[in-house]
Amino acid sequence: MLTELSKKRIDVEKVAKRALADPKVLSELFEGILCKKETIRFNSFKVLLQLSEEHPKLLYPEWDFFAKLLDTDNAYHIYIAIYIIANLTRVDTKNKFEKMFKKYYDFLDDARIVPPSHVALNSGKIIRAKPKLQTKITKRLLAIDETHHEPGRKDLIKGYVIEGFSEYFGEAKNKKEIIEFVKRQLNSTSPKTRKVAKEFLKKWDRE
Repeated sequence: MLTELSKKRIDVEKVAKRALADPKVLSELFEGILCKKETIRFNSFKVLLQLSEEHPKLLYPEWDFFAKLLDTDNAYHIYIAIYIIANLTRVDTKNKFEKMFKKYYDFLDDARIVPPSHVALNSGKIIRAKPKLQTKITKRLLAIDETHHEPGRKDLIKGYVIEGFSEYFGEAKNKKEIIEFVKRQLNSTSPKTRKVAKEFLKKWDRE
């Protein structure tokens, strides 16, 4: 299996189906994301990501495995955990995410650019799965200016925050605060953030 995962191009859906049918294949995918070889690590993640999106109950028993990746210093392992945990919140019957909420959202203030950006991006998905956390999550996203990132990075991260907002704005409780936040980004130093701000307001700002 690792030989197949070492190929630059793999059939993600095909491997995912094999993992559904064979626990050994699934186990090798977990080994794969810890592999030092980038191709194996990336392919294993792609398959596990698809499984977490389409068959989250299959991976839910391994929640603690992904949670432990957040404790590493490896940015890629953290990236993997951010995405898979967000997908597993849909089937989180034991409220495991609530217990690790602070750890997950403290990555908004991580010194690197990738973790905070993708925590913000996945927030809409988490809120749809756990609507009771909407106010708490929105508060953390709106407080991005309170993080320790230098201004340029902060402006870039705000683009991901806006994309996160767009995932649940229709059901958002504090629309006014969100709209005001997005309007302030029209003058962002980040071209991407200016673009997503304009698109967001075109879709959602009715005034």
